[in-house]
Amino acid sequence: MGGQGVTDGSDEVLTRVDGNVGLITLNRPKAINSLNQPMVDALSAVLADWADDDAVGAVLLSGAGERGLCAGGDVVSIYHSARKDGVEARRFWRDEYLLNGQIADFSKPYVALMDGIVMGGGVGVSAHANTRVVTDTSKIAMPEVGIGFVPDVGGAFLLSRAPGALGLHAALTGAPFSGADAIAMGFADHYVPHDDLEAFTRAVIADGVQSALARHAVEPPPSDLAAQRSWIDECYAGDTVEDIVASLRGHDAGPANAAADLIGTRSPISLSVTLEAIRRAANLPTVKDVLVQDYRVSCASLRSHDLVEGIRAQLVDKDRNPKWSPSSLSEVTRADIEAYFTPVDDDLSFQKGDLR
Repeated sequence: MGGQGVTDGSDEVLTRVDGNVGLITLNRPKAINSLNQPMVDALSAVLADWADDDAVGAVLLSGAGERGLCAGGDVVSIYHSARKDGVEARRFWRDEYLLNGQIADFSKPYVALMDGIVMGGGVGVSAHANTRVVTDTSKIAMPEVGIGFVPDVGGAFLLSRAPGALGLHAALTGAPFSGADAIAMGFADHYVPHDDLEAFTRAVIADGVQSALARHAVEPPPSDLAAQRSWIDECYAGDTVEDIVASLRGHDAGPANAAADLIGTRSPISLSVTLEAIRRAANLPTVKDVLVQDYRVSCASLRSHDLVEGIRAQLVDKDRNPKWSPSSLSEVTRADIEAYFTPVDDDLSFQKGDLR
């Protein structure tokens, strides 16, 4: 497989084997390597192949270009599918979440270089890896509530297990966090300076993952988010998003008010479902269990007003002025939230037959 891209005639995922290391490069730099269906198919195929290939001892994932590993899924395609019949969107999510489970289960060292922008689907292909490397340029986020969607790709598994309420803060604001924050939150393991990544990659190929980490990983700087845990834990303890916003508004910490302002721009139903999804994820034992929940929630989002409207406002018309429905948190009912968690006809399962 050396030098061959495993795609249907495209070069959006580049793969090669150097020594005993399988190198995967997401290669849509103009789109910050956003994932589409052919890329998900290619990633799943090459990982299945390399998992059983004794000549491949480790895998290293990176993104082409200077901007980042991966900005997420191709949400404009989701928008067009949602406006039609939703079939392509459901297929994309299904295969993407199966891929996320495949990565979480990968038995060999899987090194994800979480450099630059790593958001949404980018988190899904990296933060479930067994060896997660961030840098001084890492800008990580689960920003789904800003487009009328809910954090998916198993992100709620990590968000629910972050210290205190750091995960809720990241999910409900959708705001990006740093590489140091990612390590503090359990999204990453190792910190390698951006300028050392090429040398680090060469060292992985020459000497193996552990030797490369010993040589190039450094102590991360202090986490800004972890330093703010006192007000974050206090304000995000509320039962509902309305309670949380009221607590943020009433707090004397400037960042608390800024967080309330940011949450105020997000989809009320997405916020309410996100809070519920993270609380449920805290009691689900594995990433795969959370991915099953994600598929149900995503399918429900596909039927909602806010997903199409959110993508339209941010990425299609780009007026940045979504008209959410319901328009306020107080209008979201418990029944509205529960409906997102209903099983679907094609519920996700991780039997061998599903990993096509």
